[in-house]
Amino acid sequence: MPTRLKLNKLFSRKPKRRDVHRADRLFFYSLRAIGFLLFALILGIGVQLAILAAPALHQFGFGFLFSTQWDPVNDHFGAAPFLFGTIVSSILALVISIPISLGVALFLGEIAPKKIANPLSMLVEMLAAIPSVIYGLWGIFVLAPLLRTTLEPFLGKTLGFLPLFQGAPFGVGMLTAGIILAIMITPTISAIAREVFRTIPLAQREAARALGATRWETTRLAVLGSSRLGIYGAVTLGLGRALGETMAVTMVIGNRNEISASLFAPGQTMASVIANEYSEATSDLHLSALAAIGLTLFGVSLIINIIARILVRRVRIKEGG
Repeated sequence: MPTRLKLNKLFSRKPKRRDVHRADRLFFYSLRAIGFLLFALILGIGVQLAILAAPALHQFGFGFLFSTQWDPVNDHFGAAPFLFGTIVSSILALVISIPISLGVALFLGEIAPKKIANPLSMLVEMLAAIPSVIYGLWGIFVLAPLLRTTLEPFLGKTLGFLPLFQGAPFGVGMLTAGIILAIMITPTISAIAREVFRTIPLAQREAARALGATRWETTRLAVLGSSRLGIYGAVTLGLGRALGETMAVTMVIGNRNEISASLFAPGQTMASVIANEYSEATSDLHLSALAAIGLTLFGVSLIINIIARILVRRVRIKEGG
């Protein structure tokens, strides 16, 4: 019994003030070290890519980004077709995804009851957990045949006077890649947009209804109107995801090094050309050119994500979060 009392006193003893301060300092400096480690990791990746890309950038200069010739046999490289493919496929994905994502976010956050909104939210978020190679397989065996036999011929007949919808319906190409990317970035945009809508005070919605606004007017003025900055941040984060997507896009974009006005035509992105050619590159200059494309993609993705985080953070600060 005395031993048990001693143990109870030992474990119930309050820590000394000096021990508490030491634990706080240890916790603080540990988190600081982890933060600097992540910063050093990102910096190290950028520096290593710059070192690998230096020979190609030295030989071709800034013209590397604007040249359309990609000839590994003669060691002449230009990144313009891949920049074009990355930009076109990402913009197409945003055009398709933004209205769907905002509609999903508004339905789950403003209209649907909780017993419906919670399971649907889980299903939407599960889309982000599906591996990209699964999207690529689905795109090859389901989406590409559907586009080749149905959608692309229809667009060619009805909108064939536009350069965007001219050419043979291959099934694989920019349009297929844009649709796959739209599906993949929808969970990101809708989840962030829903969180942004939650920051809008309930009193703002009630004030709009008290003035006689309909449900749509309340949503448009009190919710969407006050969430523009956060929506921009969500869209920018989705754009960052689309720019860096590799496997799914590589499997459905057709992988042809050319610039075409038609969305039916095959193309390549910066990520897909690295995935396709890095393991087969034979010359040092070829490897350096691929590293230069990777450095460009790394810089663009980093800048876009920083801008998106700043926009979302400004929303939280504005709402006192």
